[in-house]
Amino acid sequence: MYLAKVYVNFRLQLYIHSSTGLKRTLNRDCPGNRPIEFCTLTSFIKAQSPKRPSEGNYEKEKDVCIQLFDQWSEADQVEFVEHLISRMCHYQHGHINSYLKPMLQRDFITALPAQGLDHIAENILSFLDARSLCSAELVCKEWQRVISEGMLWKKLIERMVRTDPLWKGLSERHQWEKYLFKNRTTEVPPNSYYRSLYPKIIQDIETIEANWRCGRHNLQRIQCRSENSKGVYCLQYDDDKIISGLRDNSIKIWDKQSLECLKILTGHTGSVLCLQYDERVIVTGSSDSTVRVWDVNTGEVLNTLIHHNEAVLHLRFCNGLMVTCSKDRSIAVWDMASPTDISLRRVLVGHRAAVNVVDFDDKYIVSASGDRTIKVWSTSTCEFVRTLNGHKRGIACLQYRDRLVVSGSSDNTIRLWDIECGACLRVLEGHEELVRCIRFDNKRIVSGAYDGKIKVWDLQAALDPRAPASTLCLRTLVEHSGRVFRLQFDEFQIISSSHDDTILIWDFLNAGPGLNSTGLFIQTE
Repeated sequence: MYLAKVYVNFRLQLYIHSSTGLKRTLNRDCPGNRPIEFCTLTSFIKAQSPKRPSEGNYEKEKDVCIQLFDQWSEADQVEFVEHLISRMCHYQHGHINSYLKPMLQRDFITALPAQGLDHIAENILSFLDARSLCSAELVCKEWQRVISEGMLWKKLIERMVRTDPLWKGLSERHQWEKYLFKNRTTEVPPNSYYRSLYPKIIQDIETIEANWRCGRHNLQRIQCRSENSKGVYCLQYDDDKIISGLRDNSIKIWDKQSLECLKILTGHTGSVLCLQYDERVIVTGSSDSTVRVWDVNTGEVLNTLIHHNEAVLHLRFCNGLMVTCSKDRSIAVWDMASPTDISLRRVLVGHRAAVNVVDFDDKYIVSASGDRTIKVWSTSTCEFVRTLNGHKRGIACLQYRDRLVVSGSSDNTIRLWDIECGACLRVLEGHEELVRCIRFDNKRIVSGAYDGKIKVWDLQAALDPRAPASTLCLRTLVEHSGRVFRLQFDEFQIISSSHDDTILIWDFLNAGPGLNSTGLFIQTE
C-alpha cells in the first residue's frame, strides 16, 4: 500500500510549489487541461521507491488519500483508477472483480419499494408468465411480498381471460369471472386464491384438449319432431339459446340449458336454408326466394327482401353490410342502415351455377359455387379480384378469415387456400360423401358431410407442408343417422344439425372420464 504515501508526498510538493506560473505550466502540459496532480501522478509514482508503509501509518494515509480522491471529478476518478488497475497483477484483478460483481448486480426490484415505488416493481413483475412468477416468489421475501400485495396472480389470470377465448369461456362457465377485473376497493379474495386457481385452470384446459384428441364428450340430443318435411338445414347458438332453420319452413328457438323449444317463427313458404342473428335481429333465407328480418326478442317480422329469383342458399351480415347468394347464380350486396332500412348496393354476377355460400370481411367477399370455383371480390368496390380453381366438383361450403379460405366440395375433399395469391395450401381427404359444412378456428377445422360423419382436423398441422396427411384428422364423430347439414363449434363444444331432424350438442368440457359419449336424449314437441 505504498501508493498512499507516494500520493500524499506528491500532493505536498504540489502545495509547496503552487505558484501561479508553475500551475499554468503544468496545466498547459496536461492533456485535456486536467488537474496538475493527476497528469503527473503516474510519472511521480514511478520515481518513488516501492517501500511498503508502516502498519501504523496505513489507516491515516488511506484516509488522506480518499479525501483527496473525493475532490476530483467522476471522469478523473475513473481514469485514475484505470491507471492503478493497469499496474496490478492478474490475482489482484480477480480480487477486484469479485468485489465489484455483487455491486453491479443490484436488486432493483427490492430497492423500488424502499423508495415508495411499489407500483413500479409490481408493474415490472406483472409481465412474467406463470412459470417465471413462481420462480420470482422464491427469490426473496420482498419479491414474494410485492407479488402478493400487487395481486399479480389475479392480474395474470385477467390477462389470459382478455386474450384467450378458452380462458374466457372457462371463466364464464365456472363463474370465477366475478372475482376478476375489480379494483382493490372492491372486496376480492386474497392473492393466494388466484395462486391456487391458476393450476386448476391449466388442468381444465389440458382435460379439454385431451377430450378433443380422444373424442371424449358428453352428447345431448334435440329431436325436432318436424311434422311433415324432416331436416334441420341451419343453426347458430350462443350461451343461452340455439336458433335453427328447418325444412318445414319454420325457425325454432331452443333454450340451450333445458333444450326446450322457446318459440317458433313462421312466415316463410319454403324451407329455411340459412340464417344469422345478432343481439337485435334474426335474418333468414329460404327456398321461397325471400330474405326475412325478424326481431330476435319478439319474433316479429321487421322486413322482407324480395330480390332473388330462386332459393336463397346462404347469407352473412356484419357492420351494416349484408351479402346474400342464390340458386339463381347471383350474389347480392346490401346496405343495412337499420332492420327496416335495407337497400341493394350491387349484384355480383360471374358464377355459372348456383352460388352455395358466401363470406366476407372488410377486404374481400368470397363466394363458392356449383361451378367448382371460388371467386374473390373487393368488398369496397364489389369488383372481381380472382378465381380459386382446384375442386373437381361443385363447392358446398366455405369459411374465410384473415388470409385463409377453407372449402368443402362434392368431390369429398376439403381444400385450404391462401386468398392473396390463390394458392391451394393443402387438400384434406377422408369424407366419403359431399362435404356440406365446415368451420375453423386457430386450432381446428371441423367438417360435416353427407356420410353422416363429423371430422375434427388439426389446422396447424394442415398448414405445415411437412406434416403427413395421415396425421391431420384427429377424430371422427359418428352419431347422426342422416346427412350433416350445418355445424358450429367453439373451444368446448360442437353443435350440429342433420337431415335426421336432430340437433346434437357434443360437449368436450363436461365429458365423463373414459367414455366416448354420455347420451342425454331429450324429445321436444
